[in-house]
Amino acid sequence: MDDAGPKSPPATAQRAAKAPPCTMVIFGAGGDLTRRLLIPAVYNLAKDKLLSDNFAIIAADRTPKPPEAYRDTLAQGVRSFVSDTASGGETEPFDAKTWEFIAARITHFAGDFTVAETYARLGDLLKTTEAQFHTGGNVLFYLAVAPQLFGTIVDRLGAAGLAQETANTWRRVIIQKPFGSDLASARALNARILKSLDERQIYRMDHFLGKETVQNIMALRFSNAIFEPLWNRDHIDHVQITAAETVGVERRANFYEVTGALRDMVPNHVFQLLSLTAMESPNSFAADAVRNEKTKVLEAIRPLDFEDVRRNVVRGQYGPGHINGVPVQGYRAEPGVDPHSRTETLVALQLEIDNWRWAGVPFYLRTGKRMARRTTEIAIQFKKPPFALFRDTPVDILNPNVLILQIQPDEGISLQFGAKVPGPRLKLGTVQMDFRYKDYFHIEPSTGYETLVYDCMIGDAMLFNRADGVEAGWAVVQPILDLWGEDKSVPLEFYAAGTTGPAGADNLLWRSGRYWRPLAPASEPGR
Repeated sequence: MDDAGPKSPPATAQRAAKAPPCTMVIFGAGGDLTRRLLIPAVYNLAKDKLLSDNFAIIAADRTPKPPEAYRDTLAQGVRSFVSDTASGGETEPFDAKTWEFIAARITHFAGDFTVAETYARLGDLLKTTEAQFHTGGNVLFYLAVAPQLFGTIVDRLGAAGLAQETANTWRRVIIQKPFGSDLASARALNARILKSLDERQIYRMDHFLGKETVQNIMALRFSNAIFEPLWNRDHIDHVQITAAETVGVERRANFYEVTGALRDMVPNHVFQLLSLTAMESPNSFAADAVRNEKTKVLEAIRPLDFEDVRRNVVRGQYGPGHINGVPVQGYRAEPGVDPHSRTETLVALQLEIDNWRWAGVPFYLRTGKRMARRTTEIAIQFKKPPFALFRDTPVDILNPNVLILQIQPDEGISLQFGAKVPGPRLKLGTVQMDFRYKDYFHIEPSTGYETLVYDCMIGDAMLFNRADGVEAGWAVVQPILDLWGEDKSVPLEFYAAGTTGPAGADNLLWRSGRYWRPLAPASEPGR
């Protein structure tokens, strides 16, 4: 909304200090993640002068590649990122000088990640790289590999002595999600990697935590006195968290068939949003202070028994439909998918948090593919005011106040409230006050990985998951996995692609007189 006063100039973030010297070893450097996200993130860090001059990359892959051809492939990935993130029809120029800085520091390394000999050679290369680029013996290992290799790589790093730190050097490991496939496997993986690493060396990544609005949830709550006093069961009716995609399974059928929407999204992405929304104020923004409070939220979620799962959890699968007016096939017709598959592509659930702040406030969560619109948002719906205040007037329905935290695609915050419609009669209308990051702050195109890679380099683990937090998330969903695995009669509801999901998801709210926030028809492709 516009105001009558002069507008403040766009604010810019305070420039952070350069990261310390280090070598970044990327396992799985031939994969899509490295080309599309990691190397563009490193490029952005270099462009922002946040990388040390004493920085190097060892790109580790199973298959040997000619060094120059490999660097050219990575350069194409950066150029595509720069082009794809252009706004307003104006392309951000590719910074050749920045790319030269990165390219000159990339060494391709080939080897089988399961054998000891590979790590002996890697150790020799690390010594050579340290001597050439003066990286100080600091190493960041990034595991951009299939989850089944996480434990093996950490085992081999430990056995080769490559995870060992000294008084003046550090060794850290970033592990991508999914971290385990259920509670037992997550516990086993934690126990396994902790044999070779200390907890402080482990950075379990959820890339959602690199998004500005996710980080801003804490700033919104704890730096604004107008919000925190209302952030409780006395004022909030319920909370909705939605992570909707318009894309289908694409070429990931082998992964998705054994994973599904629940494992893929809920214990990590969705629970990160829930814990940041519901957590108590930490005593500082130190990593463990924040992670302590987030874990307490997950541990306070009321445990589900099988009857709770049947009543409060809905699983759906998309069928044929239309996205942006284009017909798309159903999940069972996707390449590589079992034509009788019971894998869920959507899950919706109602949870309760048993603590003083949230007792009696339902949290409604939904995430799915091939839905009506791509959006990730948190909606805080406040209780309605007493209708008696408007007796003897035409006003008989009051819309609730809603605070919406938009995570993607257009990061921002909006507040919905009632106001009188101009005119002689008392008539209330609903208005919305919007804040968009791109309108107020100067935001450079980013992959979302920049903050997380930089934080690992400087040793700040606040945005990364700790072992107990990972296990607490899996503990919440384990009864759902158990029932779905044991009882084949649990219904799988179908919904047409391009819609808001199955009727069962709506019924979670309808039965208490509530409604999901609407998803407008799809207006853009992608996730």
